[in-house]
Formats: sequence, C-alpha cells, structure tokens
Amino acid sequence: MSVLNFQHMSTKTFLRTFAFASIFFLSSPMEVTSAEKMTLGFVITNWSTAMYETLFMDECSGGPTPGNYEIWEASVTPEVRRSYPVLLFSQLRHINNRGRNGLNVCDHPTSFDDPSLEIIEGKYAYGANLDGNKHGRATSTSCEHKNFTGLNGEEGIDNQMYRLMGCVEAWKSYGHIENNANSHRLSSGLGMILIEVTDVENERNDESVSVSFFRGIGSYNLDSTGNPLPYASYGIDHENGRARYGDTVMGKIVNGVLTTKSADVHLPFFGNYQYMNQLFRDMQLELELSDDGEPMTGLITGYYGVDQFYSYVRGMLSTFPNRHKFSCPAIYVAAHQLADGHPDPETGECTTLSSAFNIQAISAFINHPDYD
Repeated sequence: MSVLNFQHMSTKTFLRTFAFASIFFLSSPMEVTSAEKMTLGFVITNWSTAMYETLFMDECSGGPTPGNYEIWEASVTPEVRRSYPVLLFSQLRHINNRGRNGLNVCDHPTSFDDPSLEIIEGKYAYGANLDGNKHGRATSTSCEHKNFTGLNGEEGIDNQMYRLMGCVEAWKSYGHIENNANSHRLSSGLGMILIEVTDVENERNDESVSVSFFRGIGSYNLDSTGNPLPYASYGIDHENGRARYGDTVMGKIVNGVLTTKSADVHLPFFGNYQYMNQLFRDMQLELELSDDGEPMTGLITGYYGVDQFYSYVRGMLSTFPNRHKFSCPAIYVAAHQLADGHPDPETGECTTLSSAFNIQAISAFINHPDYD
C-alpha cells in the first residue's frame, strides 16, 4: 500500500501512516534523519509521585499525617478559635504564624515543633536501586537508610520521597495536590516536558540512542473531550539562540521499552502555582513505547534535592495552609532526616531524596527553531 493511499484505513492506521508521511515535511516523532536513522518525539501529559497504596492505608501504621489547620485548631481552645474571624485571610495569618514570637512556620520551619510527620512503614514501593546497594548501608554517594522491596520482588529499592509523602492524603493518587498540578499544566501548557530520541535505527530494539529533554512552549493540543492529541506539534522554549533546557543522555530501546543511563538532568516544572527549574541527580527514564498514538506509561527515578522540594512545599503552604493537610515544620524535619543521597562534603549529611515519578506521554512532533 502506498504511504499516501489512505483509503480503507482504520483511524489508528491513518494516524500512524500520516505521522510517517510527515517526515518529509517537518520534525516528527518518526523523522528519518539519515538513510537508516529516525527521530522519535514525545510530550509528557501526566506527572505524579509514584505511590504504592493499599485500600485502607496499611502502609501508614499511624494513619494519615495531620495537617496545618488541624495542628493549629488543636493548639487553641474552642473559645479562642471562635474569637477569630472566619475570613480566609484571618485564618491564614493565624495558621501560618504559629512560630515563636509569631514567626511564619513555613519561612522559619524550626521555630515551632509540630507533631512528627507520619511516614511510610510498609515494605513495598515503586522505584529503583539507585545506589547499587541492596541493604541500605551507606555508600560514597548515599547515607544509611531503609530499603523497600519492589512490587515484582526486586531488592534494594530506594524511594525516600515516597516514605516522606506517602501518608499525606492530599498527595496520594486520589488527593488534590498532584491532580491539581496535572490539570493546571494541561490547561495552561506551563512546565511542559518534551522528550526527543535521536539516532534511532529500530524503534523496537536499538542498543544506543540519544535522549534529550526540552521545555515546550504554547498549550497542549486537546481534543473535544479535553484529552491531549497524539502527533501534535510543539516548539522548544529558547532564548538568544539556545534552548533553555536540552540535557541529553544516552539510552537504549529493548522490546519497545526506552531506558536511559543515569545522569543529572534539568527539567521544567509547574504545579499549584509554583515554578521550578528541577535538577534530578542520577536520573533514569523508563518509557514503554506504543504504536498508533496510544498513551504511554513510564517511570522516572533519581535523587531530588531536599531544599528544592521544601521550596515547593513552602510555596504551597504559604498560599493555602488550610487545604494541603501537612505542615511545613513536620515536612522540613522529616525530609532532612530521610535524605539518603549526595552527602555534603563538609557535614556528611545527605542533601537529596531518592524518588520515583509515574509519567504518561504521547507521540509528538518536536519543532526546533531556526537559531540562525
């Protein structure tokens, strides 16, 4: 059948054939860059902390962690509580300024001793063995910590981010924090992550490919139901002739699964009205490639900076402390206690948290600007 003969095609076959035909006109998810090599393009449509969740939160022996509002409410008498105006901004002032001498507890998280954060005590977690140690002992790049077991029985899984946030109900898969963030990204296009795979000789099995990460500009292309359309075109955010993002790592494709080698990678982020230039240490990507424009699932693992993460938490709680069901002091203390990666050369204290994030992606056209 000719590439341009669309008669009697199914919708999926049409989309796939159209994408292949487009290689003659613009940068595409299957662009032929030489006689043998192709380029694949993807856009991430969903990003969330990888949470292993049981029906009754058995992984949290102490139940869900208390929130900022509950802690403040329990610290005052009913008479005092009723004496405060019900107005939102009055509540925010009292909830935030619980520190010594009225200090803001998010700006000064050590100024007040909140109840300890409830952390994950369960056995299982998503993630990867990032430090190469199956027993949680300290290495040259990690601090001693408790390992998890993977859902398929893998030993030595490192995921302290899950241990930190897994008992925060608002952070779970059914909670509002990451659902809000994904919804805001989808509607605004902010923090859009593009993935480009080059030097591909075979899209099912290839021993060596290059994988680059960019920030997209513009909005997501959505269908009439609000779902992202496959094979839409996205431009790269750039300034003065250079892409703002563009870290490249080596990878491979085995039986249709793309994986990358461990490397430090910068990724854009937007969520809950917070912007960040994220640095992932020792990041690895695993993405199950699909045909015909179907959504793809994947996992990003690596180490996430404690200070970087707390900046995100602080920004959320400073704005809406009565909604997010956790407190700045509790998060701050627990995050530093649980940090397991990249010890500070002077203090020996670890500065990053092993982490895992679930992603969804679809095929996309990635258009490079003319920098000349």
